[in-house]
Amino acid sequence: NTQETQWYFQRFVPFLPSGGEFVIFNRSWYNRSGVEQVMGFCDKAQLHAFYESVIPFENMLVRDGIQIRKYYLDISRDEQKTRLAEREEDPLTQWKISPVDAKAQKMWDQYSKARDETFERTDHPSAPWRIVQTDVKKIARLEIIRDLLSSFDYKGQDKKLTRPDRDVVFFYTPDGKERLAR
Repeated sequence: NTQETQWYFQRFVPFLPSGGEFVIFNRSWYNRSGVEQVMGFCDKAQLHAFYESVIPFENMLVRDGIQIRKYYLDISRDEQKTRLAEREEDPLTQWKISPVDAKAQKMWDQYSKARDETFERTDHPSAPWRIVQTDVKKIARLEIIRDLLSSFDYKGQDKKLTRPDRDVVFFYTPDGKERLAR
């Protein structure tokens, strides 16, 4: 596998935006500190290298004019269980089920610990984490859009329409852990 011999972020560089472009990376950017760590898909040295390079890499991108918004979609254990069960029953979403999903509920505590460590080690002024409470999908989606729109300056911005509900979308703080799903 080519990716096994590459620098971790090399897989993302070809997809970085140029002037006037907008790119969304799913959780893949932080897969190393989440799924890969919990599921044993990376070793301790690879995880350490990720943590050592992610902030300098993000700072370099910001210095070069790329604006970064990091959203973590936080879901309660019960809601995740419900959604995974619904996915199994719905022929239109069954294709999304993976072996990793099947283990997710059983490894909830490990994922929570990895999430907390990721926030603690990768939240920084150039690219702070925004947490989104996602148990109610429609509200979460609308609030992400409001937050994203409010985070940029542009002509014609309506401040009333782009004011996110800070109970749904909020910035990570070390003392705000009680707001995260457990």
